[in-house]
Amino acid sequence: MKGRFNLSQPQRLSSLVIDLIIVLLACWYLFGVFYPPIGDKGFWGYSALLAVLVGSKLVTPFYVKPADAISYAIPAFVSLMLINNWENWTYNQKWGFSLAATYSLLVFMCGIVNIITNSINSSWAANLSNRIRVGLEYFGRPEFVYTPLALFAIFSYHLDSSMEVAIICIVIGTTVWWSLGDFLVGVFYKLKSTFIDKSLTGVAGKVVAFQEPGIVLLRKNKQDDIKRHDLLLVNDKHGPAKLVVALDNVGRSDGILTRTVDIKNLSIASQLIVGDFPYSEYAYNIDQKILDKVCIAEGVQQEEQASIIGLVSQDSAIERLFFEIVDNTDLEEGRLVSVNVDNKKVLYQIVGGLTKEEIVQQKNTFGYIRGQAQQIGIWDVGSAKFKQCNWLPNINTPVYLIGKTENVFDVNAIGHFPKTNFQISIKDINQLVTHNTAILGILGIGKSMLSAELVERMLAANIKVLCIDLTDEYKQLLSEYYVDWYHSKIVTDLNTIAGRSKGNVSKHQEDGGGVKEFQEYMSQCVNDFSDSDDVNLLIINPSDFEVWRQDSKPYQGEASMASLTPTEITQIISDAALNVMQSKGKAENGNARLCLVYEEAHSLVPEFNSVVAPGDKSATNGTARAILQGRKYGMGCLLVTQRTANVTKTILNQCNTIFAMRTFDDTGKEFLSNYLGRSYSESLHNLQPQQAVLFGKASSCENPVLISLNNRDRFTDSFRAINPPPALPPEK
Repeated sequence: MKGRFNLSQPQRLSSLVIDLIIVLLACWYLFGVFYPPIGDKGFWGYSALLAVLVGSKLVTPFYVKPADAISYAIPAFVSLMLINNWENWTYNQKWGFSLAATYSLLVFMCGIVNIITNSINSSWAANLSNRIRVGLEYFGRPEFVYTPLALFAIFSYHLDSSMEVAIICIVIGTTVWWSLGDFLVGVFYKLKSTFIDKSLTGVAGKVVAFQEPGIVLLRKNKQDDIKRHDLLLVNDKHGPAKLVVALDNVGRSDGILTRTVDIKNLSIASQLIVGDFPYSEYAYNIDQKILDKVCIAEGVQQEEQASIIGLVSQDSAIERLFFEIVDNTDLEEGRLVSVNVDNKKVLYQIVGGLTKEEIVQQKNTFGYIRGQAQQIGIWDVGSAKFKQCNWLPNINTPVYLIGKTENVFDVNAIGHFPKTNFQISIKDINQLVTHNTAILGILGIGKSMLSAELVERMLAANIKVLCIDLTDEYKQLLSEYYVDWYHSKIVTDLNTIAGRSKGNVSKHQEDGGGVKEFQEYMSQCVNDFSDSDDVNLLIINPSDFEVWRQDSKPYQGEASMASLTPTEITQIISDAALNVMQSKGKAENGNARLCLVYEEAHSLVPEFNSVVAPGDKSATNGTARAILQGRKYGMGCLLVTQRTANVTKTILNQCNTIFAMRTFDDTGKEFLSNYLGRSYSESLHNLQPQQAVLFGKASSCENPVLISLNNRDRFTDSFRAINPPPALPPEK
């Protein structure tokens, strides 16, 4: 019957006083004094009843540990020894004494065995220790240990008075086994609560521990009293009441506990709670109407608490967030989470996770998933971009999952965070060009689609684009800007030069072949293109031309000839572009004039260990010099490749904006880790088509971000509606 009312410690003290009054009144009625008399007649009160009441009310009102059971068994046994009068006792008294003493010794021995087996590292010892502990939780309680002493006292010293037997038994029943004090105190508070309109709808659980910072462990009253994401009021006797949200269940040794996290110390809202907190350090359910008012008063987004997926854990830094996941529903790489830092909502992007395990108590282990996220920043509505947060969240701060929202296409955005409407745009198209950009990733994941989109944005900003394209894709992707007759004339003229170059033998080796004529025509071609008001896009495929150079001095009118490689032709085009831009002087205000697009850059500007012809190394160095010098004249490049390791790092290291798409080679990941950080570089092999990690000077976000890129058709329809391609000039 005990435990019907779950009382606080002060209330249990009041109950103890009531039960003691019952004992004292019984003593006055039976013995004429307000205390158990000294001697055999008072043994039931001193040795048994008082110890039971104090122990059950104040020392172990809820759970008895093995050490507590030992502390009850020893005084009980000693008390029996103090009244030992074996020689003069009757046979029945001896039997009663033996049973009471044996029970005390048995409890004592069980407690000792539990302590010993608990320290042995083996499964049989753990099982035995656990069984003994469970048994002592019940049979080691003071009621069980001391009641045999009281019964022995009644049997030995009070059988001559039926009145004494009856009253002592009633007192034991109404104080030890069914506490009248508990009943009266509990009824008093129940009745008191009926005179006010309660906003506290019931006790959900008892506080077991406050784990600073912010964690509160609760033991449920009933199995379904607390559910995940429930908002509860926790009464803290050492501080203000707290609004907490339930997370998950932990622990086994002392029963399953509910872990909650403190989301707000109540201040103004505490005035809205009607009634008092009858029990200290308990968790309460709150009436929904009052809960709504509390959340409004305290600035708490009630619906947001259902999106808590974890808690900030150790090792977190300003740029990197580690968090213990408590709900992994609908989580995936690339999703956004938010954490409050100094009352500001800071967003992070999930980039990985791993499983963890730690010991929580004795031999119990706690397994969980640890997520990793990189800071994105604080979303600024006015500028529609993220700003860096320069501090980190406190440990155990709740981590919220940003809900899925349908992306509303923004023509100014280059992409968006997966499953959100947070857009990422090109901050400055001029810096995208002049500070050089690279698109890196394996075949067939959308590099050319992205490159074509960037080219269209350049053309809309009146930036000339010269594509050096081995794939011939750009003619189709950018057909609205491609002047066919203009390109046909250039290709015809260049092929004419290339065609007669093989037979052009000169006594001066450098004048033989067609290299010099090819260079001169290319310079004129780029100059005309730069000055043209009608043509903004020029696409050249180096593999279309078989240009020969003289490799030896002539002998009898003949000389050794070698054709230029695409890498060498790329250098000629790049040098021509630089010379033309230099002739126009420095660019004003950092504006871009010309962008060179290197499609299949691993073949156009290969790394020194990837060249296929002796002259390619020198040619690549020449192209790199052109790019390095071009910025001040408004010239830059867009480098596109599927093999990062095979592209010259001289140019790649000058790319201040990187679009990193799916890649598998370790060399490429290692290189990109210098730009993106280890977390993002290690996640590149998991990226989906049309996804990229963007970082650099031209990005609207200051940190690396994983984004879903624009759909090509959707982009062209929307962008060209606002920026229609110019009418193609008629053939001249």
